[in-house]
Amino acid sequence: MLTVDKNALETEFDVIIGLETHIQLSTASKMFCSCSADYANAAPNSHTCPICLGMPGVLPVINSKAIEYIVRFGLALNCTIPEYSKFDRKNYFYPDLVKGYQISQFDLPVCVNGWVDIEVNGEIKRIGITRVHQEEDTGKLVHMDTTEGENYSLVDYNRCGVPLMECVSEPDIRSAEEAREYLTKLRQIVRWLGIGTGNMEEGAMRCDANISIMPKGSKHWGTKVEIKNMNSINNVYEAIKFELKRQAHELKSGRVITQHTRGWDEETAETVFQRSKENSNDYRYFPEPDLPPLQLVHTYIENIRASMPEMPDVRGARFIRDYSLSPYDATLLTSDRKLADWFEEALGASKTASRAKLTSNWILNELFARLKETGTELAETKVKPSQLADLIGLVEQGTINNTSAKVVFEEMFATGKEAEAIVKEKNLAQISDEGTITAVVGEVIQNNPKAVADYKAGNPNTLNFLIGQVMKATRGTANKDVVRRLLEDRLT
Repeated sequence: MLTVDKNALETEFDVIIGLETHIQLSTASKMFCSCSADYANAAPNSHTCPICLGMPGVLPVINSKAIEYIVRFGLALNCTIPEYSKFDRKNYFYPDLVKGYQISQFDLPVCVNGWVDIEVNGEIKRIGITRVHQEEDTGKLVHMDTTEGENYSLVDYNRCGVPLMECVSEPDIRSAEEAREYLTKLRQIVRWLGIGTGNMEEGAMRCDANISIMPKGSKHWGTKVEIKNMNSINNVYEAIKFELKRQAHELKSGRVITQHTRGWDEETAETVFQRSKENSNDYRYFPEPDLPPLQLVHTYIENIRASMPEMPDVRGARFIRDYSLSPYDATLLTSDRKLADWFEEALGASKTASRAKLTSNWILNELFARLKETGTELAETKVKPSQLADLIGLVEQGTINNTSAKVVFEEMFATGKEAEAIVKEKNLAQISDEGTITAVVGEVIQNNPKAVADYKAGNPNTLNFLIGQVMKATRGTANKDVVRRLLEDRLT
């Protein structure tokens, strides 16, 4: 049992963490052949050909779309894109690596020397990016256990050759919380650019964590341990927290930490020993003889840079500056590019701060609540941005009040009808005519003598009860400001 608590860990040890993140690219075909990369629901070994199966005499061809995607990703991470890079063979032997080597990059990757900013506990921290290199994915082992007690493994090569990029951070991360925010930021960027799904649960994004600790004030870094097999950002967070405590416990017990690889056991919530760690020379890298070097000319890189979308941090800052939104609202609205686009489309030509705040509130409260309640994605909703804009306009014009607007929105969400049509159909237009409201106010006062007496006796809270009775009698369509004024006049 680990007895090291978080406070002792923070006061006695320095933490060094670096993350290696593998991200699948959503291209139509594989990295070096024309096989479909959409393997998720395909029959085993149905998306294969002599090239991705490594048959003798075949030649790979570089997927140009994958190169474009990794350059986009590198630019989003503020990386330098060298005009010259190359592919290498990474040699190791495992059943899901059909050729006995992986085409990867070693000393000359596509992207180098970048950075990304994360926010932890209200503070911005910059995490360096050592490199982002291009490679191909491996196949997938399926482990079988029969009722007769036979255990064996099958291999599916559909995933073999799918474009993969590996993003290697500098060892700048100092806690599990920072690691979680870093991975969340990478996934946001991947989805924002539209180059991948970033779904860790589906294997489209995978993370290995290199972790070491050293006594406070030490000039020598501790021995690093790598953790694999983490299929969610939360698992990475929990695995790092456990491993930090485990290493601290080992050192405080007088034992030596050796370099090795561990796996994350989700059931026991512990890291477990897997194997001794390989070094780069164990892979016997050498230049890939079947592929030419990559020469990315300056105009190619600049054309991609010019086509880059406004990134989430920049867009969020603009929302705060131009629309006076709170940092919290701006962060939520830019968590997804389609959501940010939806928000700005709903604003339309009415780009005032007041309209922006109203639009943000409707999206983050009413729309999000309905999406969560129904399990619907934003792209599937029947409500169009222009329809929400029309609804907000009806409220601003005084055609309907906020209570009626929520009724209208529910109907819009269910049917996709226009707001104005729903208002007419359900007779929800706001009543502002004082004569009509005065009559209802008189009935409410007559039917609630105790509340009236309480109000006159000095209990102002009963006024809200009486307002509620008037709103109920008018099915929520009365102008609440007029109701309040008329009630106050009658009661005083």
